[in-house]
Amino acid sequence: MASAVNETAFSPKHFLNRELSWLEFNQRVLDEARDDSNPLLERLKFFTIVSSNLDEFFEVRVARLKQEIESGQAERSFDGLTSSETLRAVIRRVRQMIAAQSACWRDELQPALTAQRIRLLPVAELGRADQAWLEVFYWQQVRPVLTPLAIDPAHPFPQLLNKSLNLIVRLEMRKNGETHKHMAVVQLPAILPRLVQLPRQDGRRDYVYLGDLIGHFLADVFPGTTILGWWPFRVTRNSELYIDEEEESNLLKAVEAELHNRRRGDAVRLEVDHRCPPSIRDALLKTLRLTPDDLYLIDGPLNPTRLMMLYQGDHSPELRDAPYVAPEPLVLRGQEDLFAAIRERDILLHHPYEHFDSVVRFLSTAAQDRDVLAIKMTLYRTGGDERIVGALMDAVKNGKQVTAVVELRARFDEANNIQWARRLEENGVHVVYGLVGLKLHAKITLVVRREGAEIRRYVHLATGNYNPTTARLYTDLGLLTCRPDFGEDATNLFNLLTGICQFQGMRQLVVAPFDLHRRVLELIEREAKHARLGSPARIIAKLNSLAEQEIIEALYRASQAGVKIDLIVRGVCCLRPGVPGVSENITVRSIVDRFLEHTRVYCFENACQPEVFVGSADWLPRNLFRRIETVFPILDGLLRDRIINEILATPLADNAKARVLFGDGTYHRAARTDRDPVRRSQTEFMALATAVPKVRGSSTKHRAKYPRVELARPPQSAKAKMPKEK
Repeated sequence: MASAVNETAFSPKHFLNRELSWLEFNQRVLDEARDDSNPLLERLKFFTIVSSNLDEFFEVRVARLKQEIESGQAERSFDGLTSSETLRAVIRRVRQMIAAQSACWRDELQPALTAQRIRLLPVAELGRADQAWLEVFYWQQVRPVLTPLAIDPAHPFPQLLNKSLNLIVRLEMRKNGETHKHMAVVQLPAILPRLVQLPRQDGRRDYVYLGDLIGHFLADVFPGTTILGWWPFRVTRNSELYIDEEEESNLLKAVEAELHNRRRGDAVRLEVDHRCPPSIRDALLKTLRLTPDDLYLIDGPLNPTRLMMLYQGDHSPELRDAPYVAPEPLVLRGQEDLFAAIRERDILLHHPYEHFDSVVRFLSTAAQDRDVLAIKMTLYRTGGDERIVGALMDAVKNGKQVTAVVELRARFDEANNIQWARRLEENGVHVVYGLVGLKLHAKITLVVRREGAEIRRYVHLATGNYNPTTARLYTDLGLLTCRPDFGEDATNLFNLLTGICQFQGMRQLVVAPFDLHRRVLELIEREAKHARLGSPARIIAKLNSLAEQEIIEALYRASQAGVKIDLIVRGVCCLRPGVPGVSENITVRSIVDRFLEHTRVYCFENACQPEVFVGSADWLPRNLFRRIETVFPILDGLLRDRIINEILATPLADNAKARVLFGDGTYHRAARTDRDPVRRSQTEFMALATAVPKVRGSSTKHRAKYPRVELARPPQSAKAKMPKEK
């Protein structure tokens, strides 16, 4: 029997800082760019993701830290750091990361690309024929859209757009026998590609930077002057939306107005080419009301995200991952009647290993089915896919009652969601925007269907968005079911989102911010009690992020009670594993690979009666207290076994792409000896999805070769058909 719980209070030293933990995640992305076992263009992809991640980090997290400092907030977070201390630590860590990223480009990626005949060339070093071609391109394509902006008493410094790439130009001009020095800004037109491809007939892919091209022709932009120098720079701005929903009568218009403000928010970061003179840097900092701490000198591409153009080009297959075509889920192959398949038993969908078309088919079938009466759906990030919103509009044309609950504040997708919300409304869909003060993050669709004299409700629940594009890139789980309890819960949830009522609890769904936090704490504490009684106790959780203090402390107490806890956390993790007397029984691992790990699953041993929950919520304060989230239990015994022994066990066995978190906050590759077989979970999932099973249908016997998680098993798994709804 486990010993009694250690009642030692948890101190700040038992927690990792959230912002620094996020930066360690981005370091793992950079590590993939530096890993020469990855195909070259996949390394380039990870290299660009590092920069896009940092952009968002500054737009949101650093911006928030700065606001806290400016407001005089002096509180310490649960890791013991104030906002000022956190910001200083962030600046140090980001500078290290940028230096490593620049070295990765100079010493590894650019030479490797050159060896593959993919080159980025300085305009000044091009031959006469190339320069002649570029001159024609400049006059025809670039010059007509350039706007030089002088900086003088009559022309104040321009309000530059967030993340726009610009040139700061120093020039001089003779006037009345005197020489006058001036400054000017040229903003690179966003409508033009950042890389200009040169014409080649021999298979080479040669490019020049658009900024380099414009810099080469600055004498034309500023005629009658002498160009003394020009340097690229880039400004990152605070991109949070600030909307007082209690004071806004029209949320749609309020979000639109704030989006306009976002483009011109306060500057939080200045990136400048490392060759820029100190006097120019200082002038930019002063103008933008920034300090030297906000300045980042870049020795390499100033905006690496634009290098994705190289990745997306038509290149040799050996430079990228082998293409993967996701198959239809096994249980749906040959099933012409989708509703009949769902009536037979619950269906688990594993994306992107199984095709997202199953979800699209569910919606389009419901839209066309004459017996379907109503469709209700949440939309967080639509991705602008015509098949998703088109199915809803088709359903209206076919006389069905259709409701879409659209989240307008899905970060950086607001404009897209506004566009689709309007289009849906114009086509007769009833569009609502959720609850005041709470962001809608739940992923759920309800289809109401008449079947003879009965009404049956079909429900789709998921961990990921209704976005076919990201469904090819993110790992997620979805469930199709017609269990009456799920149908009733879905109905009540949509009534809560669209009507005027108070949360009354659910039969099966667990919903944030109402009862999810409490329920997770109860489930963790139950495992601790089982451990104290000597019963089997274990917790496995797969999450994007873990940063909620009470849950971390509950996990510590469970570890002290003897519960074995395995966490698979892709990004932020503020829990410090392996601390003697506190978290010795906890392991944390992160997987960064071809697909973005996005699945949220919680598994509790429960003394030989394991319970598995899947949903949209990470263990973060925002998910638990400021969002509408849905978490649902897996009630079908075979599906529960599949999640435990395949979807959780496989990443726990990963020794190729997994990094293990150590108590000091650093991550290291999962240990593997020369005798250990290489286990790469995402590769195994692809092989599993495309394998031809020996047993068809919903059986999982063909998965027996995959590792089993050491959970005690209940006497017999449930295997019953869906009950009819009364």
